[in-house]
Amino acid sequence: MFDVFFHKANELNARGQPFVMAIVVRHEPPISGKPGDKAIIQADGSIFGWIGGGCTQPVIVKEAKKALKDGKPRLVRITPERTVAQNGVEEYAMTCLSGGTLDIYIEPVMPKPQLVILGKSVVAQTLARLGNVLNYHVVAIAPDAAPALFPDVDALYTQIDLSPLTLTPQTSVVVSTQGEHDEAALAEVLQHDLPYVAFVASKKKAEQVFLHLKANGTPPEQLERIKVPAGLDIKARTSEEIAVSILAEIIQVMRSSMPAEPSATAVLSTTQHVETLQIGEMSCQHCVHTVQTTLEAIEGVAVHDVEIGAAEISFDPSTVDRRQIVSAIENRGYRVLSEL
Repeated sequence: MFDVFFHKANELNARGQPFVMAIVVRHEPPISGKPGDKAIIQADGSIFGWIGGGCTQPVIVKEAKKALKDGKPRLVRITPERTVAQNGVEEYAMTCLSGGTLDIYIEPVMPKPQLVILGKSVVAQTLARLGNVLNYHVVAIAPDAAPALFPDVDALYTQIDLSPLTLTPQTSVVVSTQGEHDEAALAEVLQHDLPYVAFVASKKKAEQVFLHLKANGTPPEQLERIKVPAGLDIKARTSEEIAVSILAEIIQVMRSSMPAEPSATAVLSTTQHVETLQIGEMSCQHCVHTVQTTLEAIEGVAVHDVEIGAAEISFDPSTVDRRQIVSAIENRGYRVLSEL
């Protein structure tokens, strides 16, 4: 199992796919998970390995998805009895009647971001150098480019072709051809689904290049994917400044999917109470549906997420009594264990 587990991890890493490693580090019987049990959890919630049964997996998948969003490791405790809050420990109620406690360490494994640069312009060379400083996997593609132009890249190709590359959700592409193979480079890039594509050119020049691409059959909506001018508007003039503005924009785009931290002002300006209810006797998707529809039927309650063993809700205590919410759930045959 050890070799198979790490073979799977290496396989995902080679494909540039983020995942979480979850390892049981402590247990109190009776419970199926044991210290050393481990699993790989992917962004879609799929599990490879073993970290416990139906009372454990939904919690770990939930925390794994959080870890993939914020990039932070965490220690998760699942226990039938609430303990004194400990800094750095995310505690959940054990929903199985058999009881037992598990401590599971969760570590997100994020792929190295990839920067693909087409062209051998001064900006392209500067981007390669700074991308290396930022610990990107840097690939340069430029016909007739000598290796001496790109001493810092991880790979150099002389054919305008992205097929030899492993393109991942962490791949950004910058076309900095500056008059040499502009159309060919952009046409090749647009064949691939990429989170960031930029063209180092003025708007006037880009319009002329785009007209040529349209005339050769490139759909207008495809051209809308290209960021031009490339980079954030920092009034850049030098090649170094242009490269910095592009890399800053790439960082901004790649981080945009991370959840924003709520501001203190926002928290204080609302009367909504947010709570994650820990619910026992939930063991299947039918239970999830029943609890969700029950909560949605209560006027004044907003349902944010329901999964096996937990329901995240918000409500205004001045209009909805918490006891009313608990009673509605328990009337359907489930137990509200505690507030997270």
